[in-house]
Amino acid sequence: MTGCNDSANTTKTETDSDMTDKKDSRDVSKEAPVSLFDGKSFNGWHNFNGDKDIKSWAIEDSSLVCLGTAKDAHGGDIVSDNEYENFDLSWDWKVTTGANSGVMYHVVEDPKYKAPYEIGPEYQVIDDVGFPGKLEEWQKAGSDYAMYTPNAKKKLNPPGQWNTGRIVFNKGHVEHWLNGEKIIEFEAWSDDWNKKRTEGKWKDYPGYGTAKKGKIALQDHGNKVYYRNITIVTL
Repeated sequence: MTGCNDSANTTKTETDSDMTDKKDSRDVSKEAPVSLFDGKSFNGWHNFNGDKDIKSWAIEDSSLVCLGTAKDAHGGDIVSDNEYENFDLSWDWKVTTGANSGVMYHVVEDPKYKAPYEIGPEYQVIDDVGFPGKLEEWQKAGSDYAMYTPNAKKKLNPPGQWNTGRIVFNKGHVEHWLNGEKIIEFEAWSDDWNKKRTEGKWKDYPGYGTAKKGKIALQDHGNKVYYRNITIVTL
């Protein structure tokens, strides 16, 4: 997602030396990874605040493809049928030139929310270089959108090539990974988190980040974007 007229409180995230590497959550979890996409159907997904008649996405070569054909920027967002609280989510993604999308979590469906981003934190999926407009660091790929920015370990593959994204959420501890590197680490609902939420873009969205359990969302922002190998481990 982007919002070039929005501003964010973008204090610097932890440096590499400050970030403590933790044992991989998939190694310590007793749960086996569960696939959220079978590569051939929309089973397990439905339209946000809607039904299972998904029209703005397609399945191509075992990939879940956002066609970018919805009537408005968020009319084609889809969400998982199941809800998750603490989890380790991993997926492959690639964008077309200039494309923009995102993966959100703890999404709650309610008519008062017009789109998942109003409540669910977002892992940004975007073409950093080819996007038609200036991007702030908090709008770039891998960011916790409008909240936390990636560190120097970020290595992004260009449009047309696959990247691997990952979100770990465990009792408020959050990690963003990109192509095998941990690029963001923070504590949800901490003083720092609350300061960013109330002073930046989300000050006008009182529901943002408040849910502690919810659905996974894939954003349709009007561009063609590909997802595959979507798996989740319950922590």
